[in-house]
Amino acid sequence: MKRWLPGFLLWIVCLPLWANSLDEVRIWPTEAKTRVVLDVGTKPEYSYFSLKNPDRLVIDLRSTQLKMKLPLRVGDSRLLTKVRTSTPKQKGELRLVLELTHSAKVTLFTLGPSDGNGDRLVIDLTGNGQVHSAAVAPAPKPQAITPPARGRDIIIAIDPGHGGHDPGSIGRGHVYEKNITLAIAKKLRVDLDRIPGIKAVMTRSSDHYIGVVERADIARKKKADMLVSIHADSIGGSTSPRGASVWVLNTNRANRVINKWVDEKDRHSELLGGAAEVIEDTKQEQYLAQALLDMSMDHSRSVGQDIGSLMLKELSKVTRLHKNSPQPKSLGVLTAPDIPSVLVETGFLSNPSDEKLLNSSYHQGRIANALAKALKEYFSASPPPGTLFAQQDNRVHVVKSGDSLSALAARYNTSVAAIKAANGLHSNTLLIGQKLTIPSS
Repeated sequence: MKRWLPGFLLWIVCLPLWANSLDEVRIWPTEAKTRVVLDVGTKPEYSYFSLKNPDRLVIDLRSTQLKMKLPLRVGDSRLLTKVRTSTPKQKGELRLVLELTHSAKVTLFTLGPSDGNGDRLVIDLTGNGQVHSAAVAPAPKPQAITPPARGRDIIIAIDPGHGGHDPGSIGRGHVYEKNITLAIAKKLRVDLDRIPGIKAVMTRSSDHYIGVVERADIARKKKADMLVSIHADSIGGSTSPRGASVWVLNTNRANRVINKWVDEKDRHSELLGGAAEVIEDTKQEQYLAQALLDMSMDHSRSVGQDIGSLMLKELSKVTRLHKNSPQPKSLGVLTAPDIPSVLVETGFLSNPSDEKLLNSSYHQGRIANALAKALKEYFSASPPPGTLFAQQDNRVHVVKSGDSLSALAARYNTSVAAIKAANGLHSNTLLIGQKLTIPSS
């Protein structure tokens, strides 16, 4: 033991001690400046300097490990062309190099955790020199060009079930559903916030109680495009059932909800937006309100069904499934006609194996990641108008039963010929599950 102990201690001392990590680089270019945000694990310690010929900004992050892929090329900034790594001056540091088109005024500052984001280092680059002729060729007739406004983020409301005096299901190992749902929800929020163009909000971020109806109201106030309610199942007296499932609102409950909303005239503007302004307080006009709410609910349930199917596909890769397709049920948290909603049962706390998995931070992270992938896949194919996702040059659509080229062309505001050209199709025949690139209109 005396022979190998000194060498072992020396090996331990020589190991790199990473105090921090670089998880993501996000870039927002505008005509006036380019903002670069470094998402890091904890508050960063850093130094920086500029270089000329060519122009570069060098940032050294102390005791930091790279947890993303670099280099990152930037195609829509007037100042920044690439973010890459370089050999650090000291061991254990991470050196980033921002390649610039010309000299720039540099401002750096740190931000602490807030609004679902972690610690960040923000770099603002503002042009204060002339663009090199090699970078931008002079135009013979300069014209003022206003860049298109950046599309808004898609808002995903995450609803951790139960909370406060309502523990939900309790496993045999005394694992509380309210704690499991909150842990998974927080991990899902982090995963979604890493996706450019998506922002996650929470109906609750601590252990307190919220009524079922109030949860949808919170999502509406935060202008959510989607509500995902997280739960864990349980069956009294049986330990056999296990696995995840996804639930959507059934027809009978949807009809009862619509009738309730029609009677509450003061909430029509909240649910129908500008359409409510043309609906008068007459019986005939109430039929119009009901028709509009019916259409809104049908759309929300259809979106929930599609997203639920994608969630089950991703969940099947990380956990056992209890149900292979979205199941209809009368659930109060899913009754918002204007917000597509799903309820995800992540497993059975009444099953010892599921209870152990659900209490594992690693398994919670895998479930959250699966849900985030499903949401990204759906909104990449069917982005709401005006969002950053809708501004992407190309989208991917997974062919479902009933799809046709003409219907897809109308849906995505493009042409049949453009879709066929983008995918090398020589006929109008589509296969279920086939992935199609949808060109921009």
